[in-house]
Amino acid sequence: MPIKQLSGLDASFLFLETPEMPMHVGAMHLLELPKGFRGRYVNALRRLYAARMPATPALRRRLWWMPLNLANPAWVDAEPDLRYHIVEHRLPSPPKGGPPPDARTLLEEAVSQLHPQLLDRSKPLWRMHVIEGLPRSARGCKQVGVLSQVHHAAVDGQAAVALGNVLFDTTPEPREIDIRPSRRGKTFRIGMVEMLRGALGNEASQVMRLVRALPATLGTVAGTAKGALSPRKLLGKGSGNVTLAPATPMNVSVTPARAFASASVPLSELKALGQAHGATLNDLVLMLCAGALRSYLLQHQQLPRKSLVAAVPISLRPAGDTRSDNQASMGLISLGTHLADPGKRLAHIRTASQAMKTTMGQMKSILPTDFPSIGIPWLMQAAASLYGKARVAERLPQVANVVISNVPGPQVPIYLAGARVLANCPTSIVVHGLALNITVQSFDAHMDFGLMADAAALPDVKALALALDAAMEELRALPVPAKAVAAVKIQRTPKKPTFNPNATPARKVSRTRRTARVTADANGAFNR
Repeated sequence: MPIKQLSGLDASFLFLETPEMPMHVGAMHLLELPKGFRGRYVNALRRLYAARMPATPALRRRLWWMPLNLANPAWVDAEPDLRYHIVEHRLPSPPKGGPPPDARTLLEEAVSQLHPQLLDRSKPLWRMHVIEGLPRSARGCKQVGVLSQVHHAAVDGQAAVALGNVLFDTTPEPREIDIRPSRRGKTFRIGMVEMLRGALGNEASQVMRLVRALPATLGTVAGTAKGALSPRKLLGKGSGNVTLAPATPMNVSVTPARAFASASVPLSELKALGQAHGATLNDLVLMLCAGALRSYLLQHQQLPRKSLVAAVPISLRPAGDTRSDNQASMGLISLGTHLADPGKRLAHIRTASQAMKTTMGQMKSILPTDFPSIGIPWLMQAAASLYGKARVAERLPQVANVVISNVPGPQVPIYLAGARVLANCPTSIVVHGLALNITVQSFDAHMDFGLMADAAALPDVKALALALDAAMEELRALPVPAKAVAAVKIQRTPKKPTFNPNATPARKVSRTRRTARVTADANGAFNR
């Protein structure tokens, strides 16, 4: 049986990982348990995972390393110990006197502490932390938090969608899943001869693929570069994205400590404003981030005169592809933070976003996610270590200031092991030179933001999250064309789309995992 060796892109997340740069992603969930719930929620979650484990291949495999770490490792089968992978934590009792902290703030603080913990590479690369001790909800029900962690070597955003599709339900009663027995033989270990034969065979086939694609690749790169690398754009003039980013507090070497915060804005209103201004939802997400960053840096007297640049993940995954691997690249978008006029800033972002789409549309077909790996593990690990120790991020110019990722999701409530999901804020990766990652996802009636930052670079990341509220007010205040005013009012109460958990895998993948982000609780406490 051929070995399942990690692709070059998947393996890069392993080789670049250091204590300062954990390479796992996940989400912060706030859950409301049903009235009358008895027992420990961690046990209910373990039972759900045990029942659905056969349908989650990404959770049932671990790494098998090549001799001397000479090439990319392979995946082998594993039997996860759910008592290790799903663990319980209890928060200390709040001090007496004064108003008690709200559940969301307590969870953000817990995520800041738990997220930096590296996953054990001798086991399947995932973990769930159940956080007990939260205050009750507005309806008087018990609440728990869950922090999910999955290594980026195992999944990208859309592969995580497929995983969430299996684990989440649209009713409090968990659904029955039709699981067909697999005919594939399990491989729990790989022999030396098989490793060497498989690795060398993969290397040879990858070299041949690259050689065959080289002429078309060079032609596409040359054509794209001719339009993108003009002197005017390289100097950062106009709305060009191909320019060096200015220095900011985010462009530093990171430490092992993290600070996490979250925010939420009304989704239907954001869609209506986009329609009124002729902008996409992605444009408005970038607009909100740009406004918050501009306000935050102005308050700290650190706003550059040149526009900030965002690194934006771009999916390379074909429609219907649900494999558990990484198929993504990065684009660059100028955020227009040098423009005080919000109307001009939105126009700048729309132009820059369209320019990025045009460039990536030309390059998308040739961007590799796999490549020969002989010797690459040594080189990448050494480079990652040297980059951090030498603090290269402070010495060399950067191409981006912040990572901003937007993942769409369905506007329906969801449940996890019988508990209603009230909040599910993305938690992502920060790296040397990019000490802030803003990941955004729609869920129910909200567009929700998860802000992961290096604690030394942005200890007050909560202030940046609060600045998103002011950015939303700034967006609301933009003059709306008269003909669009009626449309804005109508769009504030859109019909919610249906959710079909029994759809075909491609549709199921595109809708269920997307449900895993923040919504308001019963009294609107999160609807800021």
